[in-house]
Amino acid sequence: MHLTRFTDYSIRVLIYLAAKGEERSTINEIASTFNISRNHLMKVVQELSQKNYVTAIRGKHGGLLLTRDPASIRLGGLVREMEHDMSLVECFHEDNACIITPACRLQPILNDALSAFFTALDRYTLADLLGNQQPQLAKLMRIPTVSA
Repeated sequence: MHLTRFTDYSIRVLIYLAAKGEERSTINEIASTFNISRNHLMKVVQELSQKNYVTAIRGKHGGLLLTRDPASIRLGGLVREMEHDMSLVECFHEDNACIITPACRLQPILNDALSAFFTALDRYTLADLLGNQQPQLAKLMRIPTVSA
């Protein structure tokens, strides 16, 4: 199983925004932090915004904020929404041309494994990804800490 870069970047964006808290972030700062393409990140943020994970505020004082509480963002749901093709092998596709499909047990076994994968991810939230590591994550991502 391999998650796409799109999903990987989606998770990174959400981790960044959660670690930064209430302070707005820009696509440029996130792209720079992770050394990823700004253009690719714009597409990721656009989809995250359409799926109500982030709010994009335009203008001089605009930026990105999490729309939801990190504890309410289930990783399984996020991956399901961001991965556009969970077909693990050819027989999962409608245009399957594998000649052994009628007698093969691979598809139901992989379906079971995929179900177990999502069951495990559904137990965790974005808040779990941060846990007590939020200060260390913020430091690694060069997010300045806000003094109280």
